Amino acid sequence: MNQQKPSAAFVAASWIAMGAGMAGYLIGLINATMLLNEKGYYFTVLMYGLFSVVSVQKAVRDRMEGIPVTSIYYGISWFSTILCIVLLTVGLWNATLLPSEKGFYAFAFLLSLFGAIAVQKNTRDAQQVSTPNHTSASE
Repeated sequence: MNQQKPSAAFVAASWIAMGAGMAGYLIGLINATMLLNEKGYYFTVLMYGLFSVVSVQKAVRDRMEGIPVTSIYYGISWFSTILCIVLLTVGLWNATLLPSEKGFYAFAFLLSLFGAIAVQKNTRDAQQVSTPNHTSASE
């Protein structure tokens, strides 16, 4: 497989996307007038979402490269990703926030997830280029 190292521009754009999404989401939470338990819910959904999309990216990539991934792990990774999106959607649907605030959280969340997937992909690509015989599933 002819693997190229990701460009510095794409690596930077990925980190900026993830950072901007997370920063916007978290600054919004800090400044929100909601109760602390609500803030904790939205924070946990963000952290769970970031973990789950990185897990999906890794499982999909491992399978593409012939690295064994159990069906249960693969399924749980996808289920977790879908679940965190559903949890955010239900939370925002029932929240007493302005529609513009709801949209802000939704887009910041999705930008964070996209950025996390891209950062994970870039990290893995860069690692494979530097160690071509690397076949460990420990990324």
